[in-house]
Amino acid sequence: MQFPNIDPIAFEIGPFILRWYSLAYMVGFLFGWRYLIALAHRPALWGGQVPYNPEHVENFVPWITLGVILGGRLGYVFFYNTDYYLANPSEIFAIWQGGMSFHGGLIGVGLTTYIFTRYYKLSFISWSDLMGACAPVGLFLGRIANFINGELWGRTSDVPWAIIFPGAGDLPRHPSQLYEAGLEGLLLMLVVTTLILKYKALTKPGLISGVFIFGYGLSRFIVEFVREPDGHLGFIIGNFSMGQLLSLPLLILGLFLIGRAMRNAK
Repeated sequence: MQFPNIDPIAFEIGPFILRWYSLAYMVGFLFGWRYLIALAHRPALWGGQVPYNPEHVENFVPWITLGVILGGRLGYVFFYNTDYYLANPSEIFAIWQGGMSFHGGLIGVGLTTYIFTRYYKLSFISWSDLMGACAPVGLFLGRIANFINGELWGRTSDVPWAIIFPGAGDLPRHPSQLYEAGLEGLLLMLVVTTLILKYKALTKPGLISGVFIFGYGLSRFIVEFVREPDGHLGFIIGNFSMGQLLSLPLLILGLFLIGRAMRNAK
């Protein structure tokens, strides 16, 4: 199957250019902002008392924007391409050229969330649950943007839906970006939303954070088996990629948070 001819530029007006990749981030932030406000207006989901108010959400938007973009970029620089950026430091913040790391973004969001909740005297773990509730949508949009850009493709394959990506040679490959969009995005969003709405998971602080972190780590670990490793890194240990090694701590942390939340609930 040939890669669909999709222009990575959503639209342009004169010198202004908006790419699908940037649009994905914008829509993800907008959805997260509105979704968090919606949760603030449903005390029943929190057992009767919401631990924050809509004003906190408004104040948090620039914090999470900084955490995602700065953490994601620096994570990519240090986890995946340190030597190149040390030799070309002027390109470290050239985000429009691509190159973001989820693991770095998670660290960035964690740090900004900790500072924010300390400043406003809010529950760090409950606020982290909010991040876990809305993050899958951003992941879904980001992976779709990766597919549109024709980047982060999978390994060669003969499955009927394999795609010949431009710049990846003449052999068909797994559309691993779509696999990740389905697992990290749609499936994980379905799971956390069901836990929140049907099982009142927000009354168990840390449960949604744990489910999200574990779910992402597991999804990423599985998809990496069919995703082409970064050319300059290859496999790190045996047949395991950098993405898989970085996901192992997430699996452990996610299980710890889930167990802690369930013990505290009892």
